Amino acid sequence: MRIAIGLEYAGDAFEGWQTQPHGRTVQDALEIALRKIALEPVQLVCAGRTDTGVHATTQVAHFDTSARRPLEAWVRGVNSHLPANIGVLWAVEVDGQFHARFSAEARRYRYVLVNRRVRPALLRGRVGWAHGVLDVVAMREAARCLLGEHDFTSFRAAECQARSPVRLMHSVEVERRGDVVIFDFHANAFLHHMIRNLVGSLVYVGMGRKPVAWMAELLAARNRTIAAPTFAPDGLYLCGVEYPPLWPLPGGGRIIAAPQLLLP
Repeated sequence: MRIAIGLEYAGDAFEGWQTQPHGRTVQDALEIALRKIALEPVQLVCAGRTDTGVHATTQVAHFDTSARRPLEAWVRGVNSHLPANIGVLWAVEVDGQFHARFSAEARRYRYVLVNRRVRPALLRGRVGWAHGVLDVVAMREAARCLLGEHDFTSFRAAECQARSPVRLMHSVEVERRGDVVIFDFHANAFLHHMIRNLVGSLVYVGMGRKPVAWMAELLAARNRTIAAPTFAPDGLYLCGVEYPPLWPLPGGGRIIAAPQLLLP
């Protein structure tokens, strides 16, 4: 039997999603909790492996098990064995053709950035920070060149294991809400560190360190070394995964969760 689950977690307490020998990852904590309900080893596959410090309002994963349990056991039962900063939101039974990663058609990420003179204390680890005043209009204009299918090598981590650097960017939105600047990205998939590298370069434009046209030049150059440094993971959230409507997942099997994040 294959079970799909929706998850939320605060990534600042973990060293990324993927299991590690030391066991301080989201996957490790979840597999331990699932094993206590299934009474057998369980191996998770997720829609997108988040890095150390990256959060999720909606991550999707699946696992196979011979254990027959009420779906609520995979939610409340598993949650009773999880640390407070991880929660299972829902569980549904799917057929063996469903794959959390390969069946996904698109992902949504949000970067939340506090833009003020002093560093954030209350939301430390949950938001990024830039002390110089950012020009949101300039960043929004610079981001337009990212729309469509492109080679994103200039925004790809050196250790990225993806076979191709080509990705299809459906939308990029940049908006200000008081002292908070929000970056929303919607694409078929993302490369390792891609969003943090995009945000870092957009911030350079917003600070006036680079012109608006610089983003298009970076994209065309396909050279990671000339882009801005990778931005901090603190404000990055996986906010939704989209699947074809044939899968009986919450949200009609398409947008699992809109990229909304409650802000102070």
